Amino acid sequence: MTDLLPSVPERQIRAAGARPRLLLFVCTFFLATAPALAGSIQLPERAPIPQPRPEASAEPSTTEPRPDALPSSERACREQLRKLDVVFREADDVAAEEGCSLPHPIEITQLSERIRLEPPATLECETALAAARFFQSAASDLARKHFKADLVAVRQASGYVCRPINGGKNLSEHAFGKALDIAGLAFSDETEIEVTQYGDGGEPAGFLKELRAAACGPFSTVLGPGTNADHEDHFHLDMKERRAPYCR
Repeated sequence: MTDLLPSVPERQIRAAGARPRLLLFVCTFFLATAPALAGSIQLPERAPIPQPRPEASAEPSTTEPRPDALPSSERACREQLRKLDVVFREADDVAAEEGCSLPHPIEITQLSERIRLEPPATLECETALAAARFFQSAASDLARKHFKADLVAVRQASGYVCRPINGGKNLSEHAFGKALDIAGLAFSDETEIEVTQYGDGGEPAGFLKELRAAACGPFSTVLGPGTNADHEDHFHLDMKERRAPYCR
């Protein structure tokens, strides 16, 4: 059996002779099949143009007002409101063709943690601050004096409204968010009173008269029943710039 096996050098010679034949076979097969393979592949007429990498997108814009976009006086006023636990939100700026203007308005829903403003009123900040201080202090003290109860709600009839003073051409302080009309109040013992009770006598009338007198000073203008027909059902409180308060 050993005589039939080729020697090591002889096997190497045979293997070396087989390599050219194998290479020839592979080349022949490729040349025969290349046209068919090329016809089965759809090549683009033009090479695609590399697109530039997109740059990192900028931070999304927001319509919410930035706190540092407000004047320093407005920021300070809002800080005072927060210290008094007034509940408010930023409202849209107002600039009407009629001349009404309210550049940095806020909407007040509560004058303190326990005193609601119903319905919410849109005001300029300093007027809102004056209202919060007044109803948290003087008005609340009068509520405990007359009703032995806490003030829990102030019913307002008008905050910002773009209109002139009734019977005239001059704009009302409402047109600048500097006025608040009070139509009624509610207390923790479920007592509710309206400004129309001003001249009826009894406890509600006594409370309303003292409330009206106490508002003269914190507000530069105080009007109500007896002033004129336009104020028979509410107290008008505003922050118009005057040399001295105007209370009638």
